Amino acid sequence: MDIAEVWGNRWVSCTDSISKKYMQVAYRKKSLVCLAADRSTMAGLHQLIDEVGEHIAALKTHVDLVDDWSKDAWEVFCQKAKKADLLIFEDRKFADIGKITNKQMGGIYDIRSWSDLVTSHLISGPDIVDGIQKSWNDVGREGGVLLLAQMSSRGNLLDAEYTADVIAVGRDHSGVFGFIGNGSNPNDIRRLRKSAGEGKMIWTPGVNINVGDGELGQRYGSPEEAVNAGSDCIIVGSGIHKAAEPKASARAYADASWNALLNR
Repeated sequence: MDIAEVWGNRWVSCTDSISKKYMQVAYRKKSLVCLAADRSTMAGLHQLIDEVGEHIAALKTHVDLVDDWSKDAWEVFCQKAKKADLLIFEDRKFADIGKITNKQMGGIYDIRSWSDLVTSHLISGPDIVDGIQKSWNDVGREGGVLLLAQMSSRGNLLDAEYTADVIAVGRDHSGVFGFIGNGSNPNDIRRLRKSAGEGKMIWTPGVNINVGDGELGQRYGSPEEAVNAGSDCIIVGSGIHKAAEPKASARAYADASWNALLNR
């Protein structure tokens, strides 16, 4: 099957360059897996790429959690990620006004210079997306914003009304790559997909081959159910990097997500 057949309506409807880039990477890797790279050292991050890079399509980072971060070391890491054919997704969850968020994309970490994707709340209004996109434009790059429409943690405050408001804004905003959905609940994903339409990506944390409750309020659903319900990328953390054999685990998630896409 060629890439258009595999992705179906999503390939036709998602016209922005970052969506196309992601779908192409996923097609080459035969994987819809984004690894939540929850490591606090540069050596740990490099180890993840070495161990599982061939089985994942994107790497989700929290740059401000790396204890031994330096500009030069991070540049080397980003070059390594690009060489491994990975999108870099900084899970920053921006929430301020557009002007401040634009500055936060720069600053000491200069997120605008290396990230392909970032997350954002919409609590401050749609100007936050414009501020993020302007920061990429300022350095001659393109990137995509994933709006948090749902969360998988227990007790979160993103209720149905808020989700509907986020989708209403994001669905028609050219700077929005897609939405973060609740991977632990396939019905939530189906509702999100129905509201979002075919023209935006849905990426879902809260996915684990071993479904159920995790640490500190996290909940998990299965990768197959998430993709069949409409998720375009499963975000997996401990299921891979805490596994006894991370490479084998990454391959299992890649196979599960890819086969589910083919089935969809």
